[in-house]
Amino acid sequence: MNNSFPQKLTDGLWVVGNYYFNLYAVKGEQAIALIEVGVSAVVDSVMSQLDTLRLSPSFLVVTHPHSDHITGLEGLQQKYPQALVVTGEGARDFLMHPKAIANLIVEDRHMSDFLAGHDLPPGRPPVQEPPSLENALVAQDGDEMDLGGLTLRFLSIKGHSPGKIVVHIPEIEALILSDSLGFRFPGRGVFPLFLTSYAEYVEGLDRLESLRPRIVGVAHQGPLMGDEISAAFHQSRTRAEEMRNRIMNDSRPDHEIAAEIFQEFYKDELTMYTEDNIMTCAKLLVKRARE
Repeated sequence: MNNSFPQKLTDGLWVVGNYYFNLYAVKGEQAIALIEVGVSAVVDSVMSQLDTLRLSPSFLVVTHPHSDHITGLEGLQQKYPQALVVTGEGARDFLMHPKAIANLIVEDRHMSDFLAGHDLPPGRPPVQEPPSLENALVAQDGDEMDLGGLTLRFLSIKGHSPGKIVVHIPEIEALILSDSLGFRFPGRGVFPLFLTSYAEYVEGLDRLESLRPRIVGVAHQGPLMGDEISAAFHQSRTRAEEMRNRIMNDSRPDHEIAAEIFQEFYKDELTMYTEDNIMTCAKLLVKRARE
């Protein structure tokens, strides 16, 4: 895996950010889009990389409203005030929930501290309030945006988060799918992320794989190219099924199962999130597996 950034993936597509947070710049003949907005701690590095590439985004695409995919938005908007924000249906409502607001602030601070401890010092303080999606364009399933020679095709993919959108760029066979494959530990495993629905999560994997991408942009520890892609889809689908079966066949109280899942997975890259966050994820996995 190449850990230097920015990286050119193909004509018109770059990954920017760092090993832990991957954002994707798409350059057409008429416009530029940045897919993913990251966290506050990576914003200044991302903007510097975009300056190096001489790219100024016309569109900022928020793939979903979880803290690690939204807190970089305000900084990017300050740098690119002309850019139109694009998000999925339901993202704004999720973001404005009082509990989500409180968690977002705590998580952004934790992620800033994590990156600072891994020789990736933040360029600015953590956020104190959520960014606004008030004027964002809400992309529906199948909507398209022409950048000039490159098309952003938005797909509504459920199962992981409210307001989740994925971006397919058919001309270059690229798929920017955020957390749809779960949280990957490269070469070591996957933490499944069917946080809103197991069935919809697996259906989403099937739909995305059917597009047969040759480039897959994940949000963390990516991207994926060539033969890595089919293996990643297989692994993600298998690990989700194994997790569901493990929970369904366990007669212990749900809180004990969730605690065991937390202890197994809360390590390495996943510690970029707070313990409370990942414990909540473990509880949601148990809940969704039993539905």
